[in-house]
Amino acid sequence: MPAKGLGADVTLNPHPRVWVTRAAQDAAPWIQGLNDLGLDAQSLPLMGIGPATDVQAVHSAWLSLEHYHAIMFVSANAVRYFFQAAPRPASPWGQMRAWVTGLGSRAALLASGVSELLIDAPASDAAQWDSEALWAVIATQVHAGQRVLIVRGSDAQGQVAGRDWLSTKLQDAGVRVDQVAAYQRLRPIFTDAQCVAAAQAALDGSVWLFSNSEAIANLQAALPDQDWSHALAVATHPRIAQHARLAGWGTVAIAQPLINAVASSIKSIHEFRIPSV
Repeated sequence: MPAKGLGADVTLNPHPRVWVTRAAQDAAPWIQGLNDLGLDAQSLPLMGIGPATDVQAVHSAWLSLEHYHAIMFVSANAVRYFFQAAPRPASPWGQMRAWVTGLGSRAALLASGVSELLIDAPASDAAQWDSEALWAVIATQVHAGQRVLIVRGSDAQGQVAGRDWLSTKLQDAGVRVDQVAAYQRLRPIFTDAQCVAAAQAALDGSVWLFSNSEAIANLQAALPDQDWSHALAVATHPRIAQHARLAGWGTVAIAQPLINAVASSIKSIHEFRIPSV
């Protein structure tokens, strides 16, 4: 149906179309899962992922594993790229703890051969999966004088980037915190067709699925003059939702990063907004 006041060439899609904004290599299971639940999920990567520029730093971290009480991985990509960059032969994992905030990172650790008994993560039924929820699990094992390595991504210039809440919490407890970038986050280069599709999706009732605040910033950089006040979004964390609202998104819902939860939220937000436009 035509979208009143949104431009004569814009037609609202009566069925939930979803733009999955994860990096291309991470999007496939989400697209398949959402499509299986009756949605029209398509990929528009708002972030690229590649190996770290300083592989030697990752090798050095592997050679120093015995000095750490735990390694905290910020994402599944941190796990995958850290293990992919391991020197041959790699140092044994031993009894070191592995800390993660989400189910995807936990699954990546298991796939990399880390014992389930050594993994600390928020419970599968936790209200949120983030650093605060992880801290509630690991706080009792943290003691002054320990060393912890945080494995994360870097920005396009190779600088370690990401939220420092857990690092600050550990340092306040007397823990020495080291950090290493196992992968690099890159701003994607959009084709003309992708820019047109994104602009259309700002108006036609499509739902943006955001799992990273940086993705929103990259989209804004690609379409700096776009009005997002009619756009719909589902974010997988309150901080990401807040970033979307500040970026101008008109309607933003929050869902746990599980396919069923996200699909339910997408259908609800779409049904709520479409009749009122």
